[in-house]
Amino acid sequence: MPEPLKAMYNAQFLKAFGDKVKQAYAKFEVDRFLNLVLGEGWEGLELKQRMRRITESLRQTLPSDYGQALDVLEAIADECRGFPYLFFPDFVEKYGLGDWERSVRALEKFTSGSSAEFAVRPFIKLDQDRMMAQMLEWSEHPDEHVRRLASEGCRPRLPWGEALGALKRDPAPILPILERLKTDPSEYVRRSVANNLNDISKDHPQLVLDIATAWQGGFGEGTDWIVRHACRGLLKAAHPEAMALFGLAPQEDIEVLEWEVHPAALAIGESVEFRYGLQTSAGEEAKLRIELAVYFPRSNGKLYRKLFKLSEKVVQGETRVQGGRGFSFADLSTRRHYPGAHRMALVVNGREVAEVDIELHAAADQGGAQA
Repeated sequence: MPEPLKAMYNAQFLKAFGDKVKQAYAKFEVDRFLNLVLGEGWEGLELKQRMRRITESLRQTLPSDYGQALDVLEAIADECRGFPYLFFPDFVEKYGLGDWERSVRALEKFTSGSSAEFAVRPFIKLDQDRMMAQMLEWSEHPDEHVRRLASEGCRPRLPWGEALGALKRDPAPILPILERLKTDPSEYVRRSVANNLNDISKDHPQLVLDIATAWQGGFGEGTDWIVRHACRGLLKAAHPEAMALFGLAPQEDIEVLEWEVHPAALAIGESVEFRYGLQTSAGEEAKLRIELAVYFPRSNGKLYRKLFKLSEKVVQGETRVQGGRGFSFADLSTRRHYPGAHRMALVVNGREVAEVDIELHAAADQGGAQA
């Protein structure tokens, strides 16, 4: 199995980082920093816990004055770029809520090297009006990373981040930011806009559909992509208005010619192969969205459904559509598998047209589900 992401924080990485700090701050005690980070319980800490341990160890070894400590981190920030350095903005999140102006400047700088999307959220919760005004200002920043922060940081349901309850209830403060960014030249930024709207759609579907209708076809291909990606949750839910917006009419007369899944029984970590064949009825052209629905049991045995897009195409009248691929039941960081019956269904324009049950067994080498 691949090494867990948390393993990137090892003694070699931390020593190299400590040496960089010492170049900017001669009094920095590298060995003390390493002992603090790698001390009791380190091996049992997960990724975000390790980030926070590094943050707390820096607080004990950098200057006691918060502003001076930030000066040191900012001095080496250009040398410390990439995902591992998320503890730079985490330092601001943990210790900077009492020094607003200094912290906001630091987040603006640090987000270019990693991302401040998590660190900015406590500032939103502390003073939403003030922080959202700042993020609206950031939406016009020349740096794409800062513009992305304006959107990504206020996503109501950011994965790995604190949910923003006030913005889940009323996303109105987010909308001016997304409006400014809807034609952003950076795909990195536009993807964040789409993800933010997808978050909003889970609580306010009609609002997102109204925005999608207003944006679609009027602002270029980049904005059209945002609209489509923003509505992906609504499309998976087969929301009628979302389906209609993208020309996905119900296909009541479609015929299933083939639906095969092999093997019918397998172990966690293994894969199935499936094939499908469909026949559309005679008449005008139709747009087909073909998906695989898999019903997974939770640890308590109750099933939940996930959709996986297979194909989307326009067909002319009476047409045969075929396809297939493999599907893995290996554990992921976002999904763990449990033994038991799993249902696999073929979905066309939101309607399940065929299904089959398979049996998933515990991995033989562990006597249970893979870790």
